[in-house]
Amino acid sequence: MSEPDRATQRIVDGTAWAEFCDALKDAGQVVLADDQPSDPLTRAEGFRYLSRLARAALQTFVEHNDPRAPVLQRVIHETAKMGADNPDNVYLNASLSGDYEYRVSGRRGTVHFLSFSTQIGHYGRGNGMPPTGQLDSSELRPRAGGAFELILSREKPARLEAGQSWLPMSSETGTLIVRQTRLDPAEQLAELRIERVGAERDRAPEPLTAARLDAGLQSSAMLVGGAAMLFSSWAKMFQAHTNRLPRFDQELSNRFGGLADIAYYHSYWRLAPGEALLVEATPPKCDHWNFQVDNHWMESLDYRYHRIHVNSRTAVLRADGSFRLVVAHRDPGVPNWLETAGHEFGTMCFRWVRPEPAGAAPEPRTRVVPVERVKELP
Repeated sequence: MSEPDRATQRIVDGTAWAEFCDALKDAGQVVLADDQPSDPLTRAEGFRYLSRLARAALQTFVEHNDPRAPVLQRVIHETAKMGADNPDNVYLNASLSGDYEYRVSGRRGTVHFLSFSTQIGHYGRGNGMPPTGQLDSSELRPRAGGAFELILSREKPARLEAGQSWLPMSSETGTLIVRQTRLDPAEQLAELRIERVGAERDRAPEPLTAARLDAGLQSSAMLVGGAAMLFSSWAKMFQAHTNRLPRFDQELSNRFGGLADIAYYHSYWRLAPGEALLVEATPPKCDHWNFQVDNHWMESLDYRYHRIHVNSRTAVLRADGSFRLVVAHRDPGVPNWLETAGHEFGTMCFRWVRPEPAGAAPEPRTRVVPVERVKELP
C-alpha cells in the first residue's frame, strides 16, 4: 500500500484519530512521573500545560500547515506557553518549505527589537530545529516611511531592490519564527504579512487531504508529548543549580529555536515563605536584557496580572549602573520586586541580548536572604 493510500485508510477507519487521542493520554504520564512535583498547583498547571500544547499543536499542524499558503500566526502567547516564553516578545510562526521562495513585507513600527529566523523542520518533529538563517532589525533596510521586504530563499537573489533584505533558507527549512520584543507596551508592533513568491494565482490552500491530516495529527501528538518531556527534563536538570543562574549551553539553545546572539541563563528557584532571591549584575554593552519567573513547566507566570518579569527599560538601576532584582512571595518594599504569584518553586530565565563581546556576558550573581532584611541591604 502506498503512503497516500495508507494515510487514507488511517483516516477513514479512525486509526489516525485514535492514535492522536492515545498520545495525549500518554503525555499525561510526564505530569504524573515520580520525579515530577505532586502538589496540586503543579499537577493542575501540568495538565493545563498539556491542553495548551495540544491547542497550539492543532493550530500549527492542522489549521495552518500548508507551506504553499503560509500564515503568520501567534501560537505562543498569554495562554499558550512553552520553553520559557519571553513576556516581552510577541511571537509569530509560519510554515515554510525549502522548495519555495517567500516574501515577508510590512512596516517596521517602533518595537524595540525585531528578529526573523528560519529553522529546520518544525516543533513537532521531535529532534530540535536548528537555524538555517537569521537577521534582526539592525539588518533591515526599510524605505522611507518604514516599509521593508524580506526575501526568503535558498539562493541569495542576484539583486536586491531598495528596502529588501535576504533571509537564507535551506532544503530542510520548515519554519519561520518572528520575535517582536517590546521593552515598553506603548511600542508599536511591526505590521507583517507573508506570501509565497509566484502564488499570485493560487493563494488559497490546497483542499485538505487524508495524508495532510494524518501527518498533522502525528506532528501534533509529537509536539505535545515531546515538548512536555523535553522541558520537564530541563527543569529537572536546572534543579542541580537551584537559586543560581549559570550560562545555558548555547548550542543546545540554538538547536531548539533560541537565537544565537542571546546569552541565556536558565535555572530553578525555590523559596520558603520568609525568603527572597536577589539577582544582581552590571549590564555589559548589549541591545537589551530581561529576567522572568516561570513555573515548573517552564511557562512564564501570568504576566497579565502579576509583575513576574523586568527588562532593561523597566528596571530601576543603582547609581553605579548595576541592578538588584528581588524575587519574593510578598513585596519587600524595594524597587524591582518580582512576584511568585502563589508558587513556592519553578524555573527562571535571564537573557543578555547581543552582548558585546559575545563571549564575555557576565553571569548574574544570586543569593537568598530573609525577606525582612532586603530593605536594609546596601
